[in-house]
Amino acid sequence: MKLLRYGPAGQEKPGLLDADGRVRDLSAQLPDLRGDSLLPDALARLAALDPLTLPLVSDQPQQDLRLGPCVAGVGKFIGIGLNYADHAAESGMDVPSEPVLFTKWTSCIAGPDDDLQLPAGSTSTDWEVELGIVIGAGGRNIPETEALDRVAGYCVVNDISEREWQTQRGGTWDKGKGHDGFGPIGPWLVTRDEIPDPQDLRLWLELDGRMRQDGSTRTMVFGVAELVSYCSRFTTLEPGDLITTGTPPGVGMGQKPPVYLRGGQVMRLGIDGLGNQTQRVIGA
Repeated sequence: MKLLRYGPAGQEKPGLLDADGRVRDLSAQLPDLRGDSLLPDALARLAALDPLTLPLVSDQPQQDLRLGPCVAGVGKFIGIGLNYADHAAESGMDVPSEPVLFTKWTSCIAGPDDDLQLPAGSTSTDWEVELGIVIGAGGRNIPETEALDRVAGYCVVNDISEREWQTQRGGTWDKGKGHDGFGPIGPWLVTRDEIPDPQDLRLWLELDGRMRQDGSTRTMVFGVAELVSYCSRFTTLEPGDLITTGTPPGVGMGQKPPVYLRGGQVMRLGIDGLGNQTQRVIGA
């Protein structure tokens, strides 16, 4: 299934994408796509529905129908740093011996096609297309052999980052990762059954029509199962928590000289089977 949330910001309703690419309303089945609605039994009930019996939303998604963040009420938004060896190299950093964790404040979460307002004073805002993992049945100290069973599904994430704030302002990376709008997720949450191998997905990003990133999850340093298991050693993973898994090379910081976002530019990004995002950049 491809599950989604549609409507004006703050007023989104749950829905699913049918075989014809049209949105079907799920408001009669659940209040929103969040928390317990992502547990295996709840997803199984949704999967048993006939989409043709659900109310059809007239407008076309990502054209005249706004899509919101594909999951509501995210409790934890965990980021993984330097998880592609070639991205670590372009960043001038060593490949980590174990996963690098940081947090993106949940107030940064945005719809997949919402405009990106550059922060006041920003000079180094950058892009990062990433595979997002949405937790279903969470837990603590999850064995790696069971980790994929704890995943509800996957989504596209743009891990937007202000590099100066991330690396030159002291402290942790978090202050460069969590600004409002720095976490577009969606367009939809694709349930685990539709993605048989999360380690074989192409991911890409264009800026103003020029391909900047074009990679594959095959080259992750730490795979999805290992990341879920690893994160669960340090925090209890709960339904609806989101882990964004790192980016392939081609970010602005890695260009020579570095290239950062400016007003008027347009980012397009996507992952095979998970859909596309488009963000217009608004100047500070």
